[in-house]
Amino acid sequence: MTVWHRRDVLRLLGSGAAVGVAGCGAVGRSRVRTLVAGSLQAACKSLQRATGPQLAVEAHGSVHAARLVADGKRDPHVLALADPELFERLLSTPWYAVVASNELVLAYNPETPGGRLVAEAESWTAPLGRADVSLGRTDPDLDPLGYRTIFALELAARGRDDPDLVDEVLSPDQRYPETQLLAQFETGSVDAAVVYRSMAIERDYPFRELPPAVNLGDPAHADTYADVQYELPDGTVARGAPIEYAATRRADDDETKRAFETLLAGEWLRDHGFVVHDQYPRMEGDVPNGLRG
Repeated sequence: MTVWHRRDVLRLLGSGAAVGVAGCGAVGRSRVRTLVAGSLQAACKSLQRATGPQLAVEAHGSVHAARLVADGKRDPHVLALADPELFERLLSTPWYAVVASNELVLAYNPETPGGRLVAEAESWTAPLGRADVSLGRTDPDLDPLGYRTIFALELAARGRDDPDLVDEVLSPDQRYPETQLLAQFETGSVDAAVVYRSMAIERDYPFRELPPAVNLGDPAHADTYADVQYELPDGTVARGAPIEYAATRRADDDETKRAFETLLAGEWLRDHGFVVHDQYPRMEGDVPNGLRG
């Protein structure tokens, strides 16, 4: 088990409404509208520092973000999501670039009795069904982190031959928006939360690592991950797979191109706990000339 110790108070990140970064509100200047997964919200500050064009960043759970675009309610210049399959399942996007990977961990609040139980338990799942330990998670109908949380528990249940595990752990009142999930630690509302490693690292919360067979972060276990799935309300099916992030450019103006080239470089993600492999960016689909990785 790897433990990361908290040093600073959690930064409250807001509800996921439009968030200006690094001077985005400058009057008279065009901005690159950037719609991103909630787990990319904080990292976008680093993206803004690395690129010249001004960004107007809005963050939501990736399923919700994709639906906003599909329904014509948002028209971003750049769209970055926490599940590449959403570009095909919900958007029929002609091309996208896979830019980073991640894995699930169990973050906990070291200042609550329930959080300390999570830290000290022999198994990461053992305390989660207890009445005196509160768990936070995101809505699987709106966010890949939500259905990946279910995947991790289902994989753990299969590995231990414990078919009741998921029902014992999950309840509807555990759901929070991705951009607010770890902020619940600050109020003591939750003792633990299944989150991406990057979320725990950039907010400096301690966490327990999950076994590679359930953390959705190890390509060697891709076949195992593929055994779990979740049906979204529109009937599309999310399937277990190693966690990856992908982005596409939806405008051809020079500022959008410059911002997207910086996004593809991936350096802005490394300091926030994302893994940027040498093979990234990996281009998928009918990629415009000059963008092949």
